[in-house]
Amino acid sequence: MTDIDRLPAQVRPPAPGLVALVAGGNGGIGFDTARQLLDHGLEVWMGARDVDKGRRAATGLGPGVHVVQLDVTDPSSVAAAAAQVGDLDVLVNNAGVNPGGEDIARTTPEQLRLAYETNVFGLVAVTQAFLPALRRSAHPRIVNVSSGTGSLAWNAGPNPQFDWERVRGSGLAYRSSKTAVNAITLLTAQSLGDDVKVNALAPGLRRTNLLAGTTAGGDPAEAAAGAARLALLPDDAPTGALWSWDGTRAPW
Repeated sequence: MTDIDRLPAQVRPPAPGLVALVAGGNGGIGFDTARQLLDHGLEVWMGARDVDKGRRAATGLGPGVHVVQLDVTDPSSVAAAAAQVGDLDVLVNNAGVNPGGEDIARTTPEQLRLAYETNVFGLVAVTQAFLPALRRSAHPRIVNVSSGTGSLAWNAGPNPQFDWERVRGSGLAYRSSKTAVNAITLLTAQSLGDDVKVNALAPGLRRTNLLAGTTAGGDPAEAAAGAARLALLPDDAPTGALWSWDGTRAPW
């Protein structure tokens, strides 16, 4: 594994015929990731729990986009999606939820279960289902959309990534689930070796459904550019790392 602090500024020019799947691709960061991968010339499958919503989101994106029903918490849905998509070069695990809850005293077991069922168990299930197809690819890439709020290093002390004094100890369900995503990313990369590039993205605070009811966050397309960069890493690029949306390496 290469140890660098910043990703290459340019993505690898994609070879004709590369296929990507974006789980949770019909909205927010996932939608913009799908759109940008299409712009890079990939064939893109947009995974959506609700196929009708997925089709509406895909309208106008061009002939290179397809919609597949994908509920990451439903094993039969995951298996059917893997069969329908077939060959795959890029997997973007973007599906995620923020079920609420705050600190240890104000987070219910149900909120923890919901966060882990989608953000962790669903991510693993999708990765496992598509791993045979990825192993057949000449340039396999896995991008796990995580969160800087899941970084233990950033959570342990004051940092410029978020208002640490305000959020310390909060968001137990969501943030701990993203810490688990970071660990799974590292261990998956170690297991698969350098041929399969497996990296996690810290997208920053974005205007998505996870922040419904607020005006906080930046443009999801900016974070999606980070996901697209990880999806199109050159073959000598690093694997098994957490990267900020701007291409700088983030601590675990």
